[in-house]
Amino acid sequence: MGQDRYSDVGYASQAIEFGLRPAVLVVDLQLAFTDPQYPLGNLPMVQQATDRTGELLRVARSHGVPVASCYTAYGSEQDMPHWKVQAVHDQFYYGHPCTAIDPRVLDEAHDFVFCKNAPSIFFLTPVTTFLHKHGVDTVIITGCTTSGCVRASVVDAFSHGYRVFVPEDCVGDVDERPHQDNLRDISRRYCEVVTAADIEREFASLAGR
Repeated sequence: MGQDRYSDVGYASQAIEFGLRPAVLVVDLQLAFTDPQYPLGNLPMVQQATDRTGELLRVARSHGVPVASCYTAYGSEQDMPHWKVQAVHDQFYYGHPCTAIDPRVLDEAHDFVFCKNAPSIFFLTPVTTFLHKHGVDTVIITGCTTSGCVRASVVDAFSHGYRVFVPEDCVGDVDERPHQDNLRDISRRYCEVVTAADIEREFASLAGR
């Protein structure tokens, strides 16, 4: 990500090595963010990230890598946090079509799909049990948005002790600036920011061991 004051004082001074038991986490690639009929569904970066995540997932599944995919929904305003995003209040409810996972990233026969109620894929969800059950030591985080739910999920994955990787072409945001700013910042602290091609090579390498 380049030299700056952070690197001068020791940030990004360590490299995270890819582990032996990876899983891919897909954050909020639901129709609310990927179908242009919805207010948040016409974001070019998220569309590109959805397409590339779908390709990465096909490779992951072919190598038997676990995949967990979440969507955000609520029962009513009563159980909803104080979101400042209007579309969440209007549409993000159980059973609404906008909560369906985009078919480009879904394989119902392989993936573990569940609902989350907060930004992080980890907050009060069953994903930790899923990862423990599969003996996972490395998580690859994809989805949207980079500055919101993706970043929150990265921080929690790091806090749980996982090796965290973010393929930059598999995450997206509303605007390029917060997307790049957050990728730069999490790469200094919590994870390795790589490409989907890098992750695919890691899967192939593990399969050859």
